[in-house]
Parts: sequence; C-alpha cells; structure tokens
Amino acid sequence: MLENPRSPRVRAVAKLTKRSARVETGLFLLEGPQAVREALVYRPETLRELFATPSAVERHPDVRAAARQAGVEVVLASEAVLEGMADTVTPQGVVAVAKQFPTALDAIFSASPRLVAICEEVRDPGNLGTIIRAADAAGADAVILTGRTVDPYNPKVVRATTGSLFHVPVSLGGDLADVVARARDAGLRVVAADVKGDDLLAARAAGVLAGAVAWVFGNEAHGLADEAVVLADQALRVPIYGRAESLNLATAASVCLYETAFAQRATPSA
Repeated sequence: MLENPRSPRVRAVAKLTKRSARVETGLFLLEGPQAVREALVYRPETLRELFATPSAVERHPDVRAAARQAGVEVVLASEAVLEGMADTVTPQGVVAVAKQFPTALDAIFSASPRLVAICEEVRDPGNLGTIIRAADAAGADAVILTGRTVDPYNPKVVRATTGSLFHVPVSLGGDLADVVARARDAGLRVVAADVKGDDLLAARAAGVLAGAVAWVFGNEAHGLADEAVVLADQALRVPIYGRAESLNLATAASVCLYETAFAQRATPSA
C-alpha cells in the first residue's frame, strides 16, 4: 500500500493539476468514484493508474469490479497519499490517471453531426465542464473548443462534467473561423448565442433550430466578439422574462442546446 505522500509516484500524479505537466505527459487527473466509474465503462483504454483508499474500495465495490474487468490494477493508498495527489481539499478516496483523448475535427464533421457546441474563449472551468455535461445530456454530437478556451483536462473542468467528458467527443485548439467554415460545409446552420440576437423561442417557432445546428458560445464576461458573431448565420438570445440582469453562460448554453434538441426531435429527420 502506498503510504508516503511525498514519494515520487505521488508527486508525479499531483503535478497533473498543472497544465504544463498535462501538456508534457498527455495525461490528466481524475478524482472521485463517479468520474473513474465513467472512464472505466466508456474509455477503459485511457486509464493508466488507479488509486483508492481501503475504505473507498469497500464503499464502491463496483469501481473495483469494473477495474478488474478492464484489466486496471487498483493500488491501495492511504488517505494522506490521496490528499497529496488530489486537486480537491477533501478527495473522495479514489484518484486515477488517464491519457488525454481529444477528437480530431475531421472525425467530428465527417460523422454528419446534428448538434454541436462550439466554445470560443470560455475561460471558467466550471462553465466549460457544465456545458460539456449539458451537451451530453441534450444528445449533442460534439463539443469544439476554439481560441483560448480553458483546457478540458483541467481537474475542475473534469469534475464539472461529472463523467460526460467520456461520453461526448471534445475537440480542442481550433480556430473559430475555420471551425465555422467546416461546420457550414458539413451542413450545419451556425448560430451565435448573443445578447443582441433575435429571440430564441421565436426562432424555434420559425423552424430555425429543427435542422442541424452548431451553436457558438462566447466568453463569460464579454460574450462573443463582433467579428465572431458575424461569422455565424444568425445570432439568437435567450429571453429574460424576470428581473435577472443576465444568465450564467453555462445556464444559457444549456437552454440553447435543449431548445435545439427539442426542436430537432419534434421534426422528423430528413
């Protein structure tokens, strides 16, 4: 059992909380039984190391069973070791190291996607993770990160996805103009989420969202730049009926993605 929180093995795992270490190794950190469980079920080939406290193994026998089925060894470790590895203050007794698995843009657009979320300059890890989770829940085919959007393998992003990172293809590092052009070539209507856009519900009623759609979501503080908005076929806004000044980015993105999913499912596919 691993008991020394200062050992080289523990320090190597802890370094993955830093982007530089993730870039250098191509690995990332997973925390908690839920994230590890989803990785073992949907992407077992990505798992490189799995650590758990004895008490966590007792609480989550399904995780150990899934690891055994995937051929991944569960290394028992002390609470102090898990705390040394984890990004959170109170880890849940399970930590894993996985290989990053970004999806190429060619693979996304060659698969005839119907619903795609494009995140341009999204900086907050919690927002990005929630958008990935909402995209997964709404049945989106992919999430594409452009500009200086936060690293999807940041531990805070991974936690916020609650496992959805392992369900929906995520592409990163693209240029927005290039991604928009590819989306349009693939038959998607490109829609920018913008506070100055047309009413979302009116657009849905007009059938705008019934076809294949690629949504573009911008920065939390500044939204999309004007030059980004003009790349889209149309800009839409989520109407606010109460007194709220605005909606959180992830909340607005969730509404947009679900409105599109509803519209697409209400219309028979061609």
